[in-house]
Amino acid sequence: MALRRGFTGLVPRLLAQSEAAAICTQLQAPAWRKEEASSSNGSSGSSWSSFRGFASEVAAAKPLDLSPCDKLSQMPNHNITYDESNHKRLPPSPAGSISPAIMVQAGGRFFYATAARLLALKFILSMSAAADVLAMASLEVDMSGINEGDSVTVKWRGKPVFIRHRTDAEIAEANGVALSELRDPQTDAERVVDPKYLVVVGVCTHLGCVPIAGAGEYNGWFCPCHGSHYDISGRIRKGPAPTNLEVPEYRFLGDGKAIIG
Repeated sequence: MALRRGFTGLVPRLLAQSEAAAICTQLQAPAWRKEEASSSNGSSGSSWSSFRGFASEVAAAKPLDLSPCDKLSQMPNHNITYDESNHKRLPPSPAGSISPAIMVQAGGRFFYATAARLLALKFILSMSAAADVLAMASLEVDMSGINEGDSVTVKWRGKPVFIRHRTDAEIAEANGVALSELRDPQTDAERVVDPKYLVVVGVCTHLGCVPIAGAGEYNGWFCPCHGSHYDISGRIRKGPAPTNLEVPEYRFLGDGKAIIG
């Protein structure tokens, strides 16, 4: 009895669905399908032709009040309408005005430029000399404490430096030497800033020995290691040394003080 009741209720439902499908097929089917349906005889033929429709034709019979996602999944196309009832659409910015997007982009670019500048400064400063190295790069000397005719030796960058306060006779002697007599031709004026003071590096240009002040045949400096003689201007006059004593970079500050280096 229960089986008979279920079968009795199922038949009207199937008939209703077949009639709805037939209506959809007649509305949306192409012309050749309509002709085929009209030429078929009997209710069973028309019902059978209604079940031969395409899946898209059956899907089109569903309600159209679907969400955009459901429409996209059933009939995908580029004409999709979104519900903007809960959105606020702002008008475009007028010409010449600064939009928030431009301000955000400008802020980001300013941040990147600042970061690149800091990185460049860090890299450049890392290559500069340390404070202790800079302290040894120059030496301040009080020239006023050197008597005329005396020589002093100071240490600069780990090397001895000879400073001599020359007399007028020594200056005249240095200027009276002919360049043709010199192995390394150089006038006295080219080797001094102030003629009264001679500043030279106290390292022999032969093998790096330290010459003795006030010795030698020319009353200048003498290297006892290999017999090099330098005159009162520090120029090589005799011996194996090839060049004159080196003159470091120096300048006078005033008040009898000078900076070497």
